[in-house]
Amino acid sequence: MRTVKSLGYFFGLPVLLVIIWWFATLGPSNFFVPKPGQLVETFIQTWIGPRFLTDVVPSILRLLAGLILAIVMGILGGMVIGSIRWLRQFLEPLLEFLRAIPPTILVPVLLLLIGINNEMKIAVIASGCVWPVLINTIEGVRAVDPVLSDTSRIYRISGFARIRHLVLRSASPQMMAGIRQSLSIGLILMVISEMFAASEGLGFAIVQFQRIYAIPEMWSGIALLGILGVALSFIFQQVQRRVLSWYNGQKEAQDAR
Repeated sequence: MRTVKSLGYFFGLPVLLVIIWWFATLGPSNFFVPKPGQLVETFIQTWIGPRFLTDVVPSILRLLAGLILAIVMGILGGMVIGSIRWLRQFLEPLLEFLRAIPPTILVPVLLLLIGINNEMKIAVIASGCVWPVLINTIEGVRAVDPVLSDTSRIYRISGFARIRHLVLRSASPQMMAGIRQSLSIGLILMVISEMFAASEGLGFAIVQFQRIYAIPEMWSGIALLGILGVALSFIFQQVQRRVLSWYNGQKEAQDAR
C-alpha cells in the first residue's frame, strides 16, 4: 500500500500537468508549443538513435566527471579546513568571495586558460558544484559532537580511524546534502558549458534546434534534460539511503519515542 501511495505522489503532478497540457493544445496548432503526441513522437525520432551516442552520452560522462571531481575536492578540502580552526578563519573571507562568483562567469575565462575541449566543460561543472559540497563538509566537521570527540581522544582513536569512524560519520548527513545541491547545479552548468564553442552535447543540440526553428526537437531536448535530472535524483536517493542508513534509523527511533 505504501508503494502504491509513493508512486501516486511521484507521478501525480506530472500526469496532471500532461492532462492540462493536452487540453490546452486541443485547439489550433501552435508553432512554438507542440502537442503531447507530437512531442513524444519527436522525442523518439530524435533521441532514440545515433544522436543519443553522439550528444547525450558525452554530456552525461562530462557531468559525472565534473561531479566526481567536485565531490572529491569538496570533501577533502572541507575535512582539512573544518578540522583546523585557524585555517578556517584565515580562508573564510576568500571562500565567501569565490563562492559569490557565478560559475557561468568563469566560462570565458576557462575558455582562454584551458581551451575548447572536454577539460574546459568538466572544469566549469566542477567549479560550480564544489561549493555546496565544500561548505556543507566544513559545517559538518565543525558540528562533530564534542562528547564523541573527547571520548575518541580518551580511547586514543586517532589518525585515519578517527576520520573514518567519527568525523566522516558525523559529517556525512551534511555532506550528502551538499552533494544533492550540486546535482542540479551540475546539470545546469553542463548545458551552459556546451552552449559555448561546442560541436556536440545536449546543450549544443538544444541551441542548434532553436537556431533552425526545430521547435519540437528543442522541446524534446528540454524534456530529456528533465528526465536526466529525475534519474540523477532517484539514483542519489538510493545511494543516500544506503550511506545514511544508520542516520535514518536513529531519526526513526527518535520519532517513535
